[in-house]
Amino acid sequence: MTGDLPELRASDADRERVAEILRDALAEGRLEMAEFDERLEAAYTARTYGELEPLTADLPTAAAAPAPLSLRKDTGAVTAWSERIVSGAAGSSAGVGILGGFQRKGRWTIGRRFTAVCIMGGGEIDLREADFAGPEITISCWAVMGGVNIVVPPGVEVDVRGLGIMGGFDAHEDGVPGERGAPRVIVNGLALMGGVGVERKLLKAERRRLKEERRRLKAEEREQRKELD
Repeated sequence: MTGDLPELRASDADRERVAEILRDALAEGRLEMAEFDERLEAAYTARTYGELEPLTADLPTAAAAPAPLSLRKDTGAVTAWSERIVSGAAGSSAGVGILGGFQRKGRWTIGRRFTAVCIMGGGEIDLREADFAGPEITISCWAVMGGVNIVVPPGVEVDVRGLGIMGGFDAHEDGVPGERGAPRVIVNGLALMGGVGVERKLLKAERRRLKEERRRLKAEEREQRKELD
């Protein structure tokens, strides 16, 4: 794919391109179904070119494949991010869960500064389908005997700066480079006998597509076996 740029972030278009190569290899009999399932899942969860490259390195179609889509000026990933960063928009600025909870998910706009307060309660901030009021968003979390869970889509850079006292801030996604043109999310604040977690998940549409693709290919494999019997 691009051996000299292994740490560069891959786009959705790059992942889909690798998935197409794998589908062709399955149809040609180069991959068994179990191996195809494993590689396809790895393709849709890959973050960098270095993770995508081994998935097609032993397939002849990979040698003839075009340059990575993320490096092109007309890349769909850059256009998508530019459409989701709405500079100047007010957006949602706060969520409060006291002896209860709050949730922000689906199509919504997060402001440049968002404050989450959870006291003996919980909050969910799902950014997978959200628009961003600027290229850099700061989420301040104050969790006291409660918790805040933040879900970000692939490609978004996360910088975790919070303090945990008898609690914790999950920094698992901290420092992972973002895609070109993607927003940056800073998470700070305090977790006192509580917790703040950050997790990265595929977009719902991608997960549905992966599930449907597996179902379709398994059905085709069953039909082919019937024909051979």
